[in-house]
Amino acid sequence: MTLSAQNLTIAGRLEEVSATFQPGQITAICGPNGAGKSTLLAALAGLLPAGEGEVRLDEAPLASLHPRERAKAIGFLPQSGEVAWDVSVASLVALGRLPHGDAGKFAVAQAMAATDLGDFAHRPVSTLSGGEKARALLARVLAGEPRWILADEPLAALDLAHQLAVLRVLRAQADHGVGVVLVLHDLSLAMNHADRVVVLDSGCTKADSAPEEALSLAVIRDVWGVEARWLGEPGQRALVT
Repeated sequence: MTLSAQNLTIAGRLEEVSATFQPGQITAICGPNGAGKSTLLAALAGLLPAGEGEVRLDEAPLASLHPRERAKAIGFLPQSGEVAWDVSVASLVALGRLPHGDAGKFAVAQAMAATDLGDFAHRPVSTLSGGEKARALLARVLAGEPRWILADEPLAALDLAHQLAVLRVLRAQADHGVGVVLVLHDLSLAMNHADRVVVLDSGCTKADSAPEEALSLAVIRDVWGVEARWLGEPGQRALVT
């Protein structure tokens, strides 16, 4: 089941963006500040109406799906990470089961274990660090067992060890056929961990291909205005400016 943007235009933010995302892959959306990355991700989740064009889940317009069916198919992790109520971690993660109308205790336990939160079940969310809360919000998405995971800067609040751990979780999801789309600012993480990279600039698509092509030195120079070079072997690349 593919997820696609077709000539998607949102005034002042996106201009005729088209891209088809494949299940079983990690796709990174990259670009400078204000490029339209978060806007595209929110539109793919059905949270922003298109001025022109549309988002499709397989062959169906996303806007035509019942909200419950859309929520079952797509798990969205926003950048803000706000939690309205000071519930326990287990209760927060269990909210991911709401579209299914069941407790899904096994799915909740699996999600907490995958995000290294097994010992946090009874902790109030207010007592968590920024990184711990980010992992709890990701666990909430995983508990819903969606076919698509859309995450806006999911690594930003995490230390190095937990960044790598979350990337392993997302890779495992992709290996099981889930489509994963991430907004990333760290180009090295995109280069080393994504199967595909979409580069946006000023609301337009500048590149859409394998990381080695989409994040070539020429693209980085054109989009970010930075002279840089890649060091290291494939999968272990570092960007040096």
